[in-house]
Amino acid sequence: MPTILQVRGWRVFFYANEGNEPIHAHARKGEAECKFWLKRDVYDIEEAWSHGLTPRLRREIRRILFDHFDLIAEEWDRVMGDRGDEDN
Repeated sequence: MPTILQVRGWRVFFYANEGNEPIHAHARKGEAECKFWLKRDVYDIEEAWSHGLTPRLRREIRRILFDHFDLIAEEWDRVMGDRGDEDN
């Protein structure tokens, strides 16, 4: 479960054993947790699921993921290889 970054109390990470899922990131802050798909072809993110995410926390993590989009994609490629190249 490599940690990609820690920002403003958020831990952004992914699981190395998630099969052939397209590129995505998990994030956790306190009791809030979520998963977002990263759509490289359109430089966008899409929420896959969340638990305990308030509107404020949702805005905060979306901003963090956009601000670090390239870093997350690079780390995904480094650890997972080319499994994140499929469109989601």
